[in-house]
Amino acid sequence: MYDELIRSDDLSLSRKSVLPGTGFFLPDTLEDDLADQRTEAALEGAETAVIADPDADGLACVALIREAYDDIQNVPESDEIDDDGDTTDPAGAPLEEPEPTPNGVALLPASPHDVEDALARVAEYGDDGIDIFVCDLAPDRYEYVAEELTAALEIADRLAWYDHHQWGDDVARAVRDAGVDLVIGDSDEECSADVVARSLEYEFGPMYEELAAVTRDHDLWLREDPRSDDLADYAYWTDPAEYVEVVREYGVDLPAWVEEYIAERRVEKEALIDQAVGRAELREIGGYTVGITYGRCSQNEVAEAMREQGADASIIVKPAGSASIRGTDEFERCHEVAGKVNGGGHPKAAGCKPDIYDDMLDYANHWTTRGAVTKRVILDAFRDVLAEDANSTDEGYC
Repeated sequence: MYDELIRSDDLSLSRKSVLPGTGFFLPDTLEDDLADQRTEAALEGAETAVIADPDADGLACVALIREAYDDIQNVPESDEIDDDGDTTDPAGAPLEEPEPTPNGVALLPASPHDVEDALARVAEYGDDGIDIFVCDLAPDRYEYVAEELTAALEIADRLAWYDHHQWGDDVARAVRDAGVDLVIGDSDEECSADVVARSLEYEFGPMYEELAAVTRDHDLWLREDPRSDDLADYAYWTDPAEYVEVVREYGVDLPAWVEEYIAERRVEKEALIDQAVGRAELREIGGYTVGITYGRCSQNEVAEAMREQGADASIIVKPAGSASIRGTDEFERCHEVAGKVNGGGHPKAAGCKPDIYDDMLDYANHWTTRGAVTKRVILDAFRDVLAEDANSTDEGYC
């Protein structure tokens, strides 16, 4: 396949909005090989590994752990940013992830769908006696991580898991019984960075307390501090290792060169939001108004726009096949809906990827119909959750 067919840099916004990014088209075997190489390099000489979701909350956890372990790494300077806003070294080559210092803390980004793979890689490439932290990630079922967790525990001196998502009682019990120090925060009150800050035996200074607070402002969608949107966008757009060290150096008040980079990227971000909002529809389900749309976009802003249009809950279907589900004070059961379609999350914010894609023809249909099948499956999940609630209420009067 020609490279230009899967690169989206030069696509019009209307086309970019309906197609997934370049990474979607890379074979899993290639991505697995690259992940193996990166993990092996990151863990060389490291005494601590942090497996974390590479969003602002997960990366704030890494920053806190590196501070507690007194691990200092490289930070790009303002003169290392080229005219296009890309991070470069003085010779003009892209910055690579900083080399771990002796006794360093290795960052291993992972999504909720591949946390077991990250655990397996730490078990394979980590040194005996390593400390392992898993942050801002939750398995839907214990059996998804059971084998990999056992392997990691065999080499770890300590394995701690800090999160704030909704966990099933049986999953949490099994993880703890395996020997993991699991701490789960209240998803309505804390982000994962809060959980890390109160769980580590370390007295964090005001800068890190503020980092956790501003991260929480975005992660719980409080939106009372405008700096939280900056953190979220910067974490999404830049390299995870760069984000961690920049917030450790500057805190939540990002330097001018980062602000300029964010402002430039937001021009396209806003245009993609407009594309998704323009496709939005409202459906009435079980007494609730559910907004639904499709597109490559920032889901929180799109969900907010649908809320302003009257939606009690919103579904944003992505070109890669996944979807984000966002609630409001009127609807706080997003995690239950996501749980019906291969996902999970919080009462007001959840994600899923329905298991409905058997081959590339299914994906082609997904793109050309703007996610029609995925929309139907998730709307059906809403109906199932509300129907179960209605049935349990009826039974209560029998």
